[in-house]
Amino acid sequence: MNRLTVVKIGGEVVDNPQRLTGVLAAFSFIDGHKILVHGGGKTASQLCVRLGISPQFVNGRRITDAETLTVVQMVYAGLLNKNIVGELQSMGCNALGVTGADANLILAAKREVTEIDYGFAGDIKEVNSSMLCKLLQLGVVPVFCPLTHNGGSQFLNTNADTIAARVGSALSRYFEVQVIFCFGKPGVLANERDENSVIAQITRAAYQELTQKGIIKDGMIPKLDNAFDALVDGVKKINIIHSDSLRELNQGAKIGTVITLK
Repeated sequence: MNRLTVVKIGGEVVDNPQRLTGVLAAFSFIDGHKILVHGGGKTASQLCVRLGISPQFVNGRRITDAETLTVVQMVYAGLLNKNIVGELQSMGCNALGVTGADANLILAAKREVTEIDYGFAGDIKEVNSSMLCKLLQLGVVPVFCPLTHNGGSQFLNTNADTIAARVGSALSRYFEVQVIFCFGKPGVLANERDENSVIAQITRAAYQELTQKGIIKDGMIPKLDNAFDALVDGVKKINIIHSDSLRELNQGAKIGTVITLK
C-alpha cells in the first residue's frame, strides 16, 4: 500500500518565518504522498485588533463571531496559506492551498451551542477522500488551512489538529497513513517545565492514567483525543514532535512521542 504522511504545523511555526522555512524544507523532502495542515497563528488576532475587533478565546479556542470569521478567512485562506504554498513551490513541492470548501474537500456543521457559544466553529462531518486521492495521484500536495464549510456557502473555523486527524483517517482505506503533529515542545512531557521529560510512548491506557493524574491537561487533551480516534479509524502511526525535528524523524530518528492504542 502507498504511504501517505499528514503533517500538522501550529501557530508557533506559522508565526516564525525562519522556523516555518525550516519545517517546510523538511516537509518537502518527505517521500511518498503528503498533506500539510496549518494552524492560524497570531496574525488574525493582530489584524482583528487593528480593525477594532476584540479577539476572544475560551480554553485556548477562538470565539468566531461574524466579524472575526471575515478576518480569519482573509488571513488563513489568503495570506498564510498562500505564503506557505509559495515557499513550498520554491522548494520543488507542487503544493495546492485549499480550504474545506475547495472541491468540497471537508464538509462540516456549525458547532451546537452548549455551555459556550464558539460562534462559527465547525465540527467535521465528512472528508471527500475520493477527491483527495485524485489530487494526490496527480502529484499535488494539498495544503489545508483551518477552514471548512457547511455546503451552504457558510465557512467555519475548524481546529487544525482535528482536520489532520480526520483527513488521515479518511485516507487510511487507500494509503498507509502516518500523522505527525508538530508543535513547540519536543513531545508530550511528564513535567511541563522540563523539556527532557518526553514520554516516548503513550497507549490509550496510559493516556487515561496520565490525564487522571493531571500530567496531560489543557490543550494536549484534544490533541491526543484526535490522535486516538485516528488510530481507531485506521491511521497506522502518530507522532508528536517538536517542529524543528521533522527532518530527524524523516531520517528514522526515534524522537518525540509515539501514540499507540496498546
